[in-house]
Amino acid sequence: MAPIPGSGLAKGLAVTLRTMTKKSHTAQYPDAQPDLPPRTRGVIGLFEENCTVCMLCARECPDWCIYIDSHKETIPAAAPGGRERSRNVLDRFAIDFALCMYCGICIEVCPFDALFWSPEFEYAETDIHELTHERDKLREWMWTVPEPPALDPGAEEPKEIAAARKAAEKLAATQAAEAAEADRDRAPGADRAAGSGTPPAAPGTGEPQPPTEGGTA
Repeated sequence: MAPIPGSGLAKGLAVTLRTMTKKSHTAQYPDAQPDLPPRTRGVIGLFEENCTVCMLCARECPDWCIYIDSHKETIPAAAPGGRERSRNVLDRFAIDFALCMYCGICIEVCPFDALFWSPEFEYAETDIHELTHERDKLREWMWTVPEPPALDPGAEEPKEIAAARKAAEKLAATQAAEAAEADRDRAPGADRAAGSGTPPAAPGTGEPQPPTEGGTA
């Protein structure tokens, strides 16, 4: 059946009329803060302790808005005759949010979980140079990063958690065995002698008491 001429226009006007009769809702920002989703891409926080200066985030950034400086330090050998090692020490980590397009590639490629999204978005500046956040400022944003969502109850346990749990259980079992051994060592001498099959010492002497004819000490 061929459409009636002008039916599309009539449907469009009907939508317009329904919208005109509804009361508009205006968020009274900044008096009323918006209810943002937990994973909102507001600003990037830096957990400096996890950064190994691998430079992956800076290399993968399509806007080249991440600036990293570092130097190498020599670590003495842990044992005599061992080999010295070197490590990278972070000197500067800055992100220019005037250039950042909030793609999140730097957070995805970081292999050590040093970068996180924070839902904070109120960091506008009157000077564009102030939008370059150094590592101290980036560290402050870490305190606004929300907790990760809970794992699915039916999901497989992560390997890291399983390994840590097994290590903790093994340590607890070892400590329990050592405590039981210590309790046996602190037991009275007669109890130890009875447990080991050695007759208790005769009164007033240090020699074991000989068994009687009945087979008892």
